Amino acid sequence: MTTDPTRSREPRASRPHMPGYGLPEGTEGLMPWQWAEQRLTASHNYWLATTRPDGRPHLMIIWGLWLDGHFYFSTGRHSRKARNLAQNAHCVIATEQAEQAAVVEGVAEAITDVALLKTLLSSYQRKYDYDMSSMEADILNLQEPIYAIRPTVAFGLDEKATLKSATRWRF
Repeated sequence: MTTDPTRSREPRASRPHMPGYGLPEGTEGLMPWQWAEQRLTASHNYWLATTRPDGRPHLMIIWGLWLDGHFYFSTGRHSRKARNLAQNAHCVIATEQAEQAAVVEGVAEAITDVALLKTLLSSYQRKYDYDMSSMEADILNLQEPIYAIRPTVAFGLDEKATLKSATRWRF
């Protein structure tokens, strides 16, 4: 995965399209991108939605990392998630707290940069206090994947702030 230096780090905020919900027009009350990034960074568990080759949805809870504008997660190469992403790289990730949800739609790509993989393994170990050494060789030899999700659009919904703060960010 490569980072596009021309891509803005700050996505554009607007109202999500939610007919019938009475959302206000205009930008007043939109949440800053930092609100979503705080939740994406702090969440312990995440929901990952992928699509099976026959079109049926698949939803699973995973661990992951939000770093430098991308979401990273590992999975076994023979897992349903990996098989789904091999057929259709489009997916959705959401934080564990639905009352303050950050939802990111994007495209997943397996990481092949060994230096980045080493950084991610270390970050995983710190965040989850989990010994990654049993998986390290397979990950660094690209036998088991770590994926990066490159966001295309994200949504923020804060139940306490009402729907008036509902925000969509486009990347």
